[in-house]
Amino acid sequence: MSLSDPCQRIIFCRTGALTEGEDDDSSAEEDEEEEEEDEEATSGEYIAVGDFTAQQVGDLTFKKGEILLIIEKNPDGWWMAKNAKGNKGLIPRTYLEPYNKEEDQESSEEGSEEDVEVGDETAEGAEVKQRTDSHWSAVRKAISEQINTVDVLTTMGAIPAGFRPSTLFQLLEEGNQFRASYFLQPALTTSQLAFRDLMWDAKTGSIRSRPSRVSLILTLWSCKMIPLPGASIQVLSRHVRFCLFDGNKVLSNIHTVRATWQPKTPKTWTFSPQVTGILPCLLDGDCFIRSNSSSPDLGILFELGISYIRNSTGERGELSCGWVFLKLFDASGIPIPAKTYELFLNGGTPYEKGVEVDPSVSRRAHGSVFHQMMTVRRQPQLLVKLRSLNRRSRNMLSLLPETLIGSMCSVHLLIFYRQILGDVLLKDRMSMHSADLISNPVLATFPKLLEQPDIMDALRSSWAEKESTLKRSDKPLVVPVFSQRDKELLKAVFLLVYHDCVLPLLHSALLPPFRWAEEETEAARWKVIADFLKQNRENEGALQALLSPAGLHEPFDISEQTYDFLGEIRKNAA
Repeated sequence: MSLSDPCQRIIFCRTGALTEGEDDDSSAEEDEEEEEEDEEATSGEYIAVGDFTAQQVGDLTFKKGEILLIIEKNPDGWWMAKNAKGNKGLIPRTYLEPYNKEEDQESSEEGSEEDVEVGDETAEGAEVKQRTDSHWSAVRKAISEQINTVDVLTTMGAIPAGFRPSTLFQLLEEGNQFRASYFLQPALTTSQLAFRDLMWDAKTGSIRSRPSRVSLILTLWSCKMIPLPGASIQVLSRHVRFCLFDGNKVLSNIHTVRATWQPKTPKTWTFSPQVTGILPCLLDGDCFIRSNSSSPDLGILFELGISYIRNSTGERGELSCGWVFLKLFDASGIPIPAKTYELFLNGGTPYEKGVEVDPSVSRRAHGSVFHQMMTVRRQPQLLVKLRSLNRRSRNMLSLLPETLIGSMCSVHLLIFYRQILGDVLLKDRMSMHSADLISNPVLATFPKLLEQPDIMDALRSSWAEKESTLKRSDKPLVVPVFSQRDKELLKAVFLLVYHDCVLPLLHSALLPPFRWAEEETEAARWKVIADFLKQNRENEGALQALLSPAGLHEPFDISEQTYDFLGEIRKNAA
């Protein structure tokens, strides 16, 4: 499978592991080199490059630097070996190197030089292109700390051998090009003179609906048989990240849904739990997916992950517990049917082949057909359901950007934003050639809500309360039969709710900065938000809270309340 920028920069492989993510030619060369090394190795002797502790009966424990005699090489990567004391057992191939002291020293020196050359080339700003030679050396150097940590955790038995540093989390950390706020901004045409996915419909007095090749609703049901980490790490969050993928690169924003679990069934993750009040959008398993990509290999890449902290060092990290790719079209280009899919997870990264999440499960599969059937039931799996759209859902999603993934519970808020965006950029602008800054706090700040889901929930709650007081004829926003006057009234009410709820919270000095998977911070933020919303209800607005001496707010520059659509496009393209 080919690799392309920027995804190729965050591919992970275990230190010393053989991967099959490169092309056939390079794989063949590596196989030839391995054969030569094996022939030169004295009497089938190998040296251990790390410590390994037996995971089950039949395994052989060894220490780094220990010389082992290989008796049998199994195709699954677990070899039969004998140590100096004569003890025999299975050991993982990835912990071994052919025993030849002189050649090992030379190859390690060459590898170090090669890493330095690759690092220099990328540091000078050269474009990272597809590579088939020394790709893995550059990757290992860039993420050596994470790989070392994962190797240590695997060796300790804290995590299964198929766990890796999270690929999709690393993409999110690279910049905003994989975040929803990026795809929410209007895209310009090639000529830079018009918007490609934001058009005005003079007949209806609103933005024009735009169908897309993919427009569906995805429901996350559950994850089953997910291996448990060891006691040496504390899990802070269990979640699923997913995005549109064509087998080569990510084609959409990366959306995250947090899972819940019960102590009695810790290997089962569930979504959309029953809660008092509104369901937080971070827990909402009902998601919409839109894409206009013409790729025949278009599909959804799922990555199950955990956020963790090591008890001994306090080090935090993100791990992938497995991944799976669901292709959305068959070989004839026909969309796959809307139904529930039981997807078995792969270990490693999306650029590795043949890696299992927990190899110890399949190693126990030898035996009767019954045992093999039971082994299949123990394989980690993800249950999802693709749902076809009814007329109302189709009308709503057609008002969103042509490429976007998000939570269904916030669709109506995204539509408000798009409608206001259309008013400001298409209807009310004096000249389409004007690139002046636009004074509009909603357009300037709304994308921030996509990265702070608790404030988005506060807006949802405030709008739901306000909507319940409106007349029935004022409520719908996307049904064509409603008059322009009703739609304008609805937008005006939404703007009032937004100014009363979101803007004070975004500038509140009492609200701690948003941090992912920090329970204390999340609880402190929600307490501030809940107290503020309670005051708003009691005082029928935010004015009294804003004027109160107890209400502390950060100063802001007026430019923070202005919308620069050309600047947003430039930042997104950077």
